[in-house]
Amino acid sequence: MSGTTTEHPGRIQPFRELYDGLVVIPGSELYPSAAAAWNLAADQCPAVVVRPADAQQVQLAVTAAAATGLRVAAQGTGHNAGPLESLQDAVLLRTDLMRDIQIDVAGRTATVGAGVLWEDLIQAAAKHGFTAPHGSAPNVGVVGYLLGGGLSWYGRSLGLAANTVTGLNIVLADGSLVRADAAENAEIFWAVRGGGGNFGVVTSVELELIEVESVYAGMMIWDQTNAETVLRTWRDWTATAPNSVTSTFRLMNFPPLPEIPEFLRGRRVVIIDGAAMTAAALGAELVAPFRALAPELDTFASVPAESLLTLHLDPEGPLPVVSDSAVLTTFGDEALADLLAIAGPSAPPSLFAIELRQLGGALGEPVRGGGAVNHLPGEYLLFAGTVAPTPEAVIEAAAAAHAVVAAVTQHGSEQPYLNFVEHPVDVREAFDPTTWRQLVGIKSAVDPDRIFIANHPIPTLFQNGLPTS
Repeated sequence: MSGTTTEHPGRIQPFRELYDGLVVIPGSELYPSAAAAWNLAADQCPAVVVRPADAQQVQLAVTAAAATGLRVAAQGTGHNAGPLESLQDAVLLRTDLMRDIQIDVAGRTATVGAGVLWEDLIQAAAKHGFTAPHGSAPNVGVVGYLLGGGLSWYGRSLGLAANTVTGLNIVLADGSLVRADAAENAEIFWAVRGGGGNFGVVTSVELELIEVESVYAGMMIWDQTNAETVLRTWRDWTATAPNSVTSTFRLMNFPPLPEIPEFLRGRRVVIIDGAAMTAAALGAELVAPFRALAPELDTFASVPAESLLTLHLDPEGPLPVVSDSAVLTTFGDEALADLLAIAGPSAPPSLFAIELRQLGGALGEPVRGGGAVNHLPGEYLLFAGTVAPTPEAVIEAAAAAHAVVAAVTQHGSEQPYLNFVEHPVDVREAFDPTTWRQLVGIKSAVDPDRIFIANHPIPTLFQNGLPTS
């Protein structure tokens, strides 16, 4: 951790008095690991790190922060920590100890603490024949993912994962712990589902579960010399694919590292993976066009729903990751050609992964009673990213990722999807004007002093003494 932080001995003392062994200060042996985000490219240097064990301890921390002039940034894993502003005058509220999971089998719901990871919830739900709309990485936190929207393997069938949230508990700037759902504190309930951590510290979330035990899922791999054929086939296939299936296309450039499987080590490959909520026979019909292209690896089959946790093979250990992304209005022949020109087999392998996620279906349908982000316009989500172990590599990787996204988005893009935006942006671009005004108004009402720091910040009406447009 290369940054520095400001010492606040007098302001940190109240936290030491509140907690026993759960406060980490700069200079202590535990500070570097306690303050680090999963994305190691985010250089976090908070004034103090607090690890509350329950909602009541969160209340104490928020109250103490306000009384001592410190702000609060709540963080479970820190996968999307890149856009965070400086934490030098802030409490980093680590929620990783809040791992309680309650499954209501009769009600088909789960209530999870702020520190629960998707692998925890999916394994608990599977014991009762349920699953939930998790993303592509097992070690992402449930709450942060849900509050940003949530793209899952069930997305085209069921929509954004945030729409499955039925209620939550949240600590507000005055230290109060309140319930927010469709009937109680409805404005906050609406705002946090898409507005994230701007309004308070969510201590637990209640969400609907999915009653499914198996899916037809897997991946296929080709050498990257087949990129154009596979991409064109996949692009055309997605135009008519049923909503029961959600899939991705990836250009992968594997470094020659010993921890990578030998058949992929040092290679450039094309991968299609996906999942369909359908029986094996129909699933086999769905992927037949890709099998006709003779992949060198084909794992598609009926599999337990919980196996989707690791289908995408996202890295699980903390890494310094740099990326860019965009939601595409469409992906025509010109966009396809431009993507392959800058990132295909004839281009230098400057990035680890370039990915297109299939959108549409239920993901594009507004949901009555949903939150600030209840659907995602567009046909595809483009992601370009890599591991950048040095400051120099971060600069180079950011430029390379931006170049890929710029080459494709010149043909049309939608508002950004903030869960995939890992650098500071103009957050208002992610919302329509009416939604943005409502979010700013609610932020101004519940957190007028801007106690809470979110990775994608929403301002107050009179921030810096001027009205916010």
